[in-house]
Amino acid sequence: MPSGSVDKFSPRGSVQEIESGGMFSPLFDQDGLIPAIVTDAAGGEVLMFAWMNREALALTIGTGLAYFWSRSRDRLWLKGEESGNRLRVVEVRTDCDQDVVWLRVTVEGQELACHTGRRSCFYRSVPMGGASGPLPLEFDYGRRDT
Repeated sequence: MPSGSVDKFSPRGSVQEIESGGMFSPLFDQDGLIPAIVTDAAGGEVLMFAWMNREALALTIGTGLAYFWSRSRDRLWLKGEESGNRLRVVEVRTDCDQDVVWLRVTVEGQELACHTGRRSCFYRSVPMGGASGPLPLEFDYGRRDT
């Protein structure tokens, strides 16, 4: 696995520096993680959400491939390392207070971003309104691999 330089990031400064300055100063939470929203670069579809630690973010920026921190496996993970559906990063953006990153990507392989074999991890919706009792999920996306 390539090594990423985790000292690429500027130290956190004042609110003014973070919101209006020109240096990348990501804010990692108490567990050393930052949320990452992943969308399709061409169509804008939300593909997935994951967590990154400093190393994953540095590797992503350095290699152009999406790396994440797997909380369930407790390890660094190159998206698509097993499936071949790697995420090639077109752009990394951050929000106003630099505590979230947004990856705009193209999906390689079979163009499936979800480990379930679907294009997107967001393949179900929760109906809005006054439902009583447990809320049913509505399936929006079928399997692309069948």
